[in-house]
Amino acid sequence: MSYTLLWIIVAISFLVIELLAGNFVMICFTIGSIIATFAALIGLSFTAQVVVFALCSSLSIFFLRPIAIKYFHKEKERKSNADAMIGRLGKVVESIEKDGYGRIALDGDVWKAQTLDGAAISEGTPVKIIDRKSIIVIVEPIK
Repeated sequence: MSYTLLWIIVAISFLVIELLAGNFVMICFTIGSIIATFAALIGLSFTAQVVVFALCSSLSIFFLRPIAIKYFHKEKERKSNADAMIGRLGKVVESIEKDGYGRIALDGDVWKAQTLDGAAISEGTPVKIIDRKSIIVIVEPIK
């Protein structure tokens, strides 16, 4: 197998991984692979091709990735997992007792919940998630 074909396969592999991850790291390795493909086409040794790949990938990570993040990831911090629930609306499925706990439903999942001020909330009341403490969500009733 020629080195040119090898670098094309490597570039496509990194591109597929980038499409799954979306964090603009693998695209930098894709760029390095494409440039290494050109190095293979002009007849550089495999060692030189690897150096070109490493150098171009590194430069892409340090110079192109911040630009890509700036233009494609507009929000400062991407919330994920439990933090993404804050601000969402749910419904009490098990009454929240005064100074105690209850349960709310959100997107088919049931979460242990309490209120910030310790107030009781009856079953069926719509609530807004305002914070969380580990796996316990802090809610307030929607008025």
